[in-house]
Amino acid sequence: MAEPAATTAPRSATPLFIELAPLALPERLARPQMVVRKADAASTEVEVLEQHRWSSSFESELRDALASGVAARLGAADSTRGGRQTGQPAWRIAVQVRQFDAIDGTRVDAALSWTLRRTDADRSAACQWSASEPAGAGIDALAQAAQRLTARASEAIARHVAAANSGPLGDCRI
Repeated sequence: MAEPAATTAPRSATPLFIELAPLALPERLARPQMVVRKADAASTEVEVLEQHRWSSSFESELRDALASGVAARLGAADSTRGGRQTGQPAWRIAVQVRQFDAIDGTRVDAALSWTLRRTDADRSAACQWSASEPAGAGIDALAQAAQRLTARASEAIARHVAAANSGPLGDCRI
């Protein structure tokens, strides 16, 4: 799930590091196939589209898109897979995907929560975020809506990290 181009924040004199933990998400989404909910408002039926797949598991795709989006917006380095020297603090972000529903021909809905903790501090903060992105008909339209929604989630997480980095660490509801 490639993310649309993001505006890169200027780098500060002190490097900023983020670490995005593996995502927690509903089992129905833990697969490489796209999962689509029927457009009928009363329907709870989902369809696993065997012929339409992400390039890797949805969890990996979403995690990579969020990490790169947050890092780009903050001018930070994603040290999830290394690259940070011992003693350099990082913001650890743990995301729980409560909902990520592609609804055939109408929209994509997402609800995420995350905790934020700096590696050199004991305090943490939590945030909840939800949004919808309109989608036209077809799988390509749903995938593009999912990309736009992921970009918006990256922006929300980046705003929380930036606020915590420049002031007191606090919970938020965006």
